[in-house]
Amino acid sequence: MEKEAKAGLRKKLPPIETFPNQFPDYEIKIEIPEFTSVCPKTAFPDFGVLEIRYTPDKYCLELKSLKLYLLGYRNLGIFYENAVNRILDDIVKACRPVRASVIGEFNPRGGMMSTIEAHYPKSRK
Repeated sequence: MEKEAKAGLRKKLPPIETFPNQFPDYEIKIEIPEFTSVCPKTAFPDFGVLEIRYTPDKYCLELKSLKLYLLGYRNLGIFYENAVNRILDDIVKACRPVRASVIGEFNPRGGMMSTIEAHYPKSRK
C-alpha cells in the first residue's frame, strides 16, 4: 500500500500558466464538473467534481493551461486525497494567491462518497 499511497505525486504534468492580476481583493471560483483520475490500487477510473477557489495576489490562473494540467490526471494513478492536495500545491506554486482552496467531491464507490478539502494557507496545528 505504501507504493500506491505515493503514486502520482511526482509525475510531471503540463505547467499552469498565469497572467498579471489587475484588481485587489476578489475571489475566483472555478468548477470542474468532469474531473477524472485512476485509482492506483485498482486501476479503476475515479470521477468527481472539483471546485477551485482563490483570491489572487499578483497573478491569476490562465484557464486553458489549467484545463490541460487537469487533463493530465485522466490517466494518472493517484488517490483522490493526493490529487486534491497536489492540485492545491501546484496552484499555489503557480500564482502565489492570498488564499486558496480545492474541494473534490468524488462519485460513490462501494456505497461511499468522499469529499476532500485542502486549504492555503495551511492551518498551523
